[in-house]
Amino acid sequence: MSNNNGEISAEQLFKDKNAGPTIETVAELIKSGKAKKIMIMCGAGISTAAGIPDFRSPGTGIYNNLRKYNLPYPEAIFDIDYFKENPEPFYALAKELYPTKFKPTLTHYFITLLHRKNILLRCFTQNIDTLERIAGLPDDKIVEAHGSFARSECLHCYAEADPDRVREAVFGEEIPKCSSCKVGLVKPCITFFGECLPVKFFEYLDDFLYCDLLIVIGTSLQVQPFASLVDRVESPTIRLLINREPIYEYFDFEGIYSEISRDAFYKGDCDDGIRKLAELIGWQDELEELYTIGHSKIINYTPETVEKKSENLDVSISKDDKIDGVSEKALEDNEQVSDKEVDKLSEDIQKISINIAADESDVKIERLTTDKADEHL
Repeated sequence: MSNNNGEISAEQLFKDKNAGPTIETVAELIKSGKAKKIMIMCGAGISTAAGIPDFRSPGTGIYNNLRKYNLPYPEAIFDIDYFKENPEPFYALAKELYPTKFKPTLTHYFITLLHRKNILLRCFTQNIDTLERIAGLPDDKIVEAHGSFARSECLHCYAEADPDRVREAVFGEEIPKCSSCKVGLVKPCITFFGECLPVKFFEYLDDFLYCDLLIVIGTSLQVQPFASLVDRVESPTIRLLINREPIYEYFDFEGIYSEISRDAFYKGDCDDGIRKLAELIGWQDELEELYTIGHSKIINYTPETVEKKSENLDVSISKDDKIDGVSEKALEDNEQVSDKEVDKLSEDIQKISINIAADESDVKIERLTTDKADEHL
């Protein structure tokens, strides 16, 4: 039996209530072309392989390593009222988490691959690290539920800040101030406790009603209203959770509480689960190639890597970030550097970061307060 949109349903795959879906049957949905509108929900777990710590892991989670900031309570580092009074702890942490220090994981590139196959409806992410964007996912396919580092604005006049200036301030261990009003604090457009969710979050909620497959990756679903999104999909729609631990609050893996067993679970790290899924679909080589090529094109811009990049390409960089020339040795070794490549390198060095596409909408809505919780990435 199909749903109202004529898409595949759990009933078509599992006539026996006790024979619930697995990662193998989910792969068959994708491989057969029956899953054409896939929704992704992802959390901090998809970025840990990139070196970004999550919030909740004992010993390594961010909230377990904040004592040096002398916070009144761990969550204060993401509390808007506390930030206005004392922004130093957040910006010290921001230096450790800044997107220019990290590269996307295999999971990020799998989501991009779904988009390239034209079967990704939308990716709802809790992560603020912008790695989905860096992996090549376009802005219109991403909903950053808790905002991200992609944009920053003044808390006083709401002017958008120059991303280069913000980055330079962060790595220079300074507090960025607004260049427009000269008095306001600049803050990345990350949703702090006490702030509203981005407008875009509400604009695309109906996507869940039309998807034919939901894949949830690397999240403990501790934060509302993000966690409740898993229940917005139609009842026959199959849901796959790839995570280190099952989440029984939102999933019925045994088919105990519903007429149809529609929930599948892969226990393990995100990249392991995605690699398995890609193998089953027959996309392993394509995914690995996308991952390898993607990483080869990424420059992680920190003060150290700018110098390293110039050394690797054997070019001379002047103080005003212009290309003075290409060494004769590089040419003699047939390491040809075209005028176009030189211009591109000059442009890259001037920017000192990967330009990340951002939603430029000026739409304002009444601010809605999110529940306090301990998961932002």
